[in-house]
Amino acid sequence: MRRAVCPGSFDPVTNGHLDIIARASRLYDVVHVAVMINQSKKGLFTVDERIDLLRQVTAEYGNVKVESFHGLLVDFCKQRDIPAIVKGLRAVSDFDYELQMAQMNNGLSGVETLFVPTNPTYSFLSSSLVKEVAAWGGDVSHLVPPLVLEALTERLGER
Repeated sequence: MRRAVCPGSFDPVTNGHLDIIARASRLYDVVHVAVMINQSKKGLFTVDERIDLLRQVTAEYGNVKVESFHGLLVDFCKQRDIPAIVKGLRAVSDFDYELQMAQMNNGLSGVETLFVPTNPTYSFLSSSLVKEVAAWGGDVSHLVPPLVLEALTERLGER
């Protein structure tokens, strides 16, 4: 079984995330989507909410498993016998940081990182940007799946 992981905070999941997950799901038998838990960050959505949204919007792929993780990504990979991390790169600025992480992860455990260039349609897209635009009433309907838009609108309306 060819296995890979697509890690991230996914707060919220965007169409850019889904593009990378979908492409990975065509290359690997099983793709684990690892939702990182960062105790020092206050997310818009809880980890459980992000997992639920991701499971719903990736259900059509059939070979995607969504889980949370806390700690080192390489430990997540070791525990599940995952030899590859798939990361999307939006711009050259992403590359510097991601290359350092890839080299560290490989040095720690031998896990390989594969970089997938982001679809140009989503090259500017980030969860932070989606949240900021949506919080100011901007239209993000073309940037997130309908289910996520609904959850985002509801959550921001509570504030």
